[in-house]
Amino acid sequence: MAAPETPPATQKRRGVSWLRLVGTALALALLAVAVVQARQYALLRQAFEPGADFDVLSIFEAETDYLRLRQQWRVAADERVPLDGAQLQAQYRSWVQRVALLRGDRGRLPPVPLPASLHASPSASPPEAQITLDDEHGRTLDQVDAFIAGADRAFGAAPQTEPSRAFVAALQPALEALDGPIHEIGTHAAQRLTAQLAQRAQAVQAQNRLGLGLTVFLSVLTLAFAAIALRQVRQLRERRLVLEDLANSLRQARLEAEAASAAKSAFLANMSHEIRTPFHGLMGMLSLLRETGLTPRQIDYLRTATESADHLLALLNDILDMSQLESGRLSLARVPVDLRTLLRDVEALMRPQAMAKQLALHLDADPAVPERVLADPTRVKQIIFNLLSNAIKFSDHGAVVLDLRCRTDAQGSPTLQFIVTDTGVGIDEATLALLFKRFMQADNSRSRRHGGSGLGLEISRNLARLMGGDITVRSKAGEGSSFCFQMPTQAVPVPLPQARPGSAGLSRPLQVLVAEDHPVNRQYMAALLEKLGHEAHFTTNGQEAVQAARSRRFDLVLMDLHMPVLDGLGATRALRALPEAATSTLPIVALTADAFEETRERCLLAGMNDYLTKPVSPQKLATLLRRLFGTDASSTPLTHDSAVTSPPPRPGTPPLLDEAAISMSLQAISATRLAAMIDGFLDHGPETVQRLRAAVRDAQPLEVRVNAHAVKGAALNLGLAGLAATAEALHEGAAHLPAHEIARLVQRFEVQLPLTRQAVAALGLAGPTATRSTQ
Repeated sequence: MAAPETPPATQKRRGVSWLRLVGTALALALLAVAVVQARQYALLRQAFEPGADFDVLSIFEAETDYLRLRQQWRVAADERVPLDGAQLQAQYRSWVQRVALLRGDRGRLPPVPLPASLHASPSASPPEAQITLDDEHGRTLDQVDAFIAGADRAFGAAPQTEPSRAFVAALQPALEALDGPIHEIGTHAAQRLTAQLAQRAQAVQAQNRLGLGLTVFLSVLTLAFAAIALRQVRQLRERRLVLEDLANSLRQARLEAEAASAAKSAFLANMSHEIRTPFHGLMGMLSLLRETGLTPRQIDYLRTATESADHLLALLNDILDMSQLESGRLSLARVPVDLRTLLRDVEALMRPQAMAKQLALHLDADPAVPERVLADPTRVKQIIFNLLSNAIKFSDHGAVVLDLRCRTDAQGSPTLQFIVTDTGVGIDEATLALLFKRFMQADNSRSRRHGGSGLGLEISRNLARLMGGDITVRSKAGEGSSFCFQMPTQAVPVPLPQARPGSAGLSRPLQVLVAEDHPVNRQYMAALLEKLGHEAHFTTNGQEAVQAARSRRFDLVLMDLHMPVLDGLGATRALRALPEAATSTLPIVALTADAFEETRERCLLAGMNDYLTKPVSPQKLATLLRRLFGTDASSTPLTHDSAVTSPPPRPGTPPLLDEAAISMSLQAISATRLAAMIDGFLDHGPETVQRLRAAVRDAQPLEVRVNAHAVKGAALNLGLAGLAATAEALHEGAAHLPAHEIARLVQRFEVQLPLTRQAVAALGLAGPTATRSTQ
C-alpha cells in the first residue's frame, strides 16, 4: 500500500525546520571558530612577544660585554701595552649597566657614553627588555657584586683612586673567575627559552588542529546550508512560475469579468429600456382605468396592481442607473437651476406621500443660498427624492424636514447642503456601516413592507460623488436620522430685467420668418412683431421654413426648436447648406422654452446666431433686434394700450399667473388681444389633455415631452405660470417618472385649466369664452 503523499504545507514546514536547524549549527560553528581563532591569536602573540627575544639577547649581550671587558682588562694588565684607563672605564661601565638591566636595577649606574667603536655593537638593547636574574644565580651575582665593588673604586661613578696597572692586575683574577658562571647563565637562559618556544609551538599546533576540524565542520555545514538554500531557491522559482501563471489567469479572468460586466451593464440598460416601455403603457392604462366606474373591491385590486407596477418600475430605474454608473456612461448636464423653484417642485411631488402617512413636510432654504446655481437638476432631484422618500417611508409620526444651506468647505469653496431630517425609527451603529452598500437596507421588515431595491442610497451617493460631493448620515436607533447631501456649487447671476426700449430702433420694418408649430405662440409673436413695426410670416415646421426662405427674401428667422417634420436644428443646418449666399447667411435665432446651457450650445453649433428663451418679452425681442440690426433710426415705441393698463400685482394672487410676464406682454399687445389669445389657449387645453393621456396610454414618453414642451412655451409667453410649471414637470418627468405620476400631472394640468381661466378673469382679461362661461 502506497504511503500517502505529504501535503505541500507540511513539506514546506519541514524544509523550514531543517533550514533553521542547519542555520543554528552553522552559527554555533562560526562562534566556535571565532573562539579558537582568538585563542590562536593570543598564543601567537605570546610566542612572538618581542620581550622574550630581548631577554635572551640581553643575556648574550651581557656575556659579550663581559668577554670584551675581560679582554680589555687583560690588555690593561699587560706591561707591554700602555694603559688606556678611559677606554677600560667605558667598557667597564657598559658591562655594569648590562648587569644592572639583568637584575632589574636601572638606577644603579648612570648611562656612560660608549666609544665610537662600541656604537655598532648589539649592546643597545631597548629599555623594555628588562631581565631580572632569579635566585638560582645567587652565587654568581655575589661574585659579580664583589668584583664590581672592587672595580668601582677606580672605574665607578665616584672613583676613589686613579686606575693603575697594579689595580687592574689585582682585580684580574676576580674578573677571570666570572667567566664560567656568566657562561652558565647564558646557557641556562637559552635552554629555558627553547623550552618555552617548544611549549608554545605545541599549543599552536593543538589550536591549529582544532581550527582545522572546525573549518572542516564549518565547510560541511556550509555545503549543507547551500544545498538546502538551493533547494529553497528552486522551490521559490517553481512557486514564482506558478504564481505568474496564476496572475496571468487572474488577469485574463479580470478582463473577462470586466467585459462580462460591460456586457451585463449594456444588457441591463437595454432590457431596462425595453421593459420600461411596456410598463409605461401598463401603468398608463391602470391610471386610465382608475377614472372609470369601479367597485370598491376593484379599486383595491387596482391600487395593489399599481403599487406593484410602481415597485417593479422603480427597480428597473435603479438597475438602469446602477448599470450606467458602473459603465461610466452616466454624465451630468449642468445648467443654471433656480434652487427655490426646484424645492417647490420637490415639495409638490413629495407632499402627497407625506400627507398619506399624516407626516408634516417642511422645506426651508437659508437666505444665504444663491438664487441660481450650475447643477444637473434631474440628478439633484433624484437624490433629494430618494432621501425624502426614505425619510417618509421609515417615519410613522412627526415631521420630515429638508433644509437647504450654503456653507464653505475646508478649501474655502461654497458648498450646498441638502439636509433631510426625520423623526423615524433611526439606524443603529451596526447598520450604519452597511447603509450605503449595495442591496443593504436599514430595516428589512419595513423594506419588505414598503418595497425597495436596496440600491437607492448607493446610487444617490455615487451621483453625489460624481457631482464632486458626498452623502453623510447621523442617526441613532429610535431617535430618527439626518442625511446630508452636499455638493460644490457655482452661483449663476440672476439676469436683470431688460430696460424698456426707447424710441431708438431700426431704420426700416423687417421681414421676419417665424417657424412655430403652436398657434398661440404664432399669434403672440405676430403681435410682438407688429407692435415693434415689423412684418411676420409664419410656418408650422422646419421644412416649410426652409422652403419659405428659398422662395423669398427675409431679414430674420425666428426658429422654434421642437417642431414636427423637421425640427429647428435640422432646418438651420439645411438653411446653412443652401448654395445662395443671401439665404445661407440669413440670421437665425432660436426660440425655445429650454433655458439649459447645453441647448444653447447645440443651437450655436448648428449655425444659429443667437438664442431667445420663452417667454419672449417685448424687451428681449427689441434688444435682440437692436443687437442684430443696429439702432440708427426710430421705430414704433412700445407703449401701453390707451384703454387698458397693466394690472398691479395684488397680494394673495394665486401662483397660476405670472403678472410680471403679463405686464410685459401688455406693452406690445392690447389687453383685448392678449385676453383672446389666452382664451384660445385655454380652449385648446382639453384637446392637449387628451393628447397627453393618449401618449401615457400608448407608453410614448417622447409624445408626452413634445406636447408638454409646446404647451410650456405658449404658457410662458402668455404668463400662465401654473400651467407652464406643470408642463415643465411633464417634460422633465416623461422619461423616468412612473406612469401613474405622469397621469397625475396630466390630471393636475386639466384641473388647472378652469382655475387659470378664473385667475385671468380676476385680472380683467376675460375673453369671450370666459364671459359666456360666467354668464
